[in-house]
Amino acid sequence: MRGVWLMLVGLAICGLAMVLGFVAAPDAKGFEGDSYRIIFWHVPAAWTSFIAFGMLFVGSLAWFWKRSEWGWTLAGVAAELSLLFGLCVVTSGPIWATAEWGVPWDWTDTRLNTYGVLSALALFLVLSRRSQPDTPEFRDVFSGIGLFGFLLVPITYMATRWWQERHPCVTVGCEGGGGESGVDSVILQIWLLSFLGMLILLIGQTMVSWEVQKCEQRLAELQRRMD
Repeated sequence: MRGVWLMLVGLAICGLAMVLGFVAAPDAKGFEGDSYRIIFWHVPAAWTSFIAFGMLFVGSLAWFWKRSEWGWTLAGVAAELSLLFGLCVVTSGPIWATAEWGVPWDWTDTRLNTYGVLSALALFLVLSRRSQPDTPEFRDVFSGIGLFGFLLVPITYMATRWWQERHPCVTVGCEGGGGESGVDSVILQIWLLSFLGMLILLIGQTMVSWEVQKCEQRLAELQRRMD
């Protein structure tokens, strides 16, 4: 129940941040109209997805290193959360891109494509975990893909500084020519509020998904004993 309550609190905070993004946030420099306001969902979702991919890395490493059951459970939970928040990013980003660029996706932009690969990798992990038998060999392959996928996280985050193409560099850590962040302070505060809500949502979802994963494992063990 605590996980469910945390999910509801997280969603409420995210909803508040979205409302503030429309009624309190100023116009953003370099953007036309109000289409940019989707970033109050898009950017915090991207930050949160990186944390979920970090959880996937920890869980996969724990399975490889110690053959830890909790690591395997964490990897499964993190794969689902990585997919969930990844989908939030890849569905909200094209909405803004269509309004700003005239096309939903730019295949020449490094950040877009590396993040697309990350989301596709999370989808593959979730589908394979649900369709393949739970064997040590499959766990090794699953964890290996999870470890490899995490390498794309720093590349994706740094992409707009290493290869500045069409994707705007408006995240924390991007600096203007004067060495100061190019993000308006009010926009940044609303971003952080939305990020807080998504962090709470992530924690709640982790707690709920963890219990679901453990129940599925117990049922599978009972089924094996009955067979």
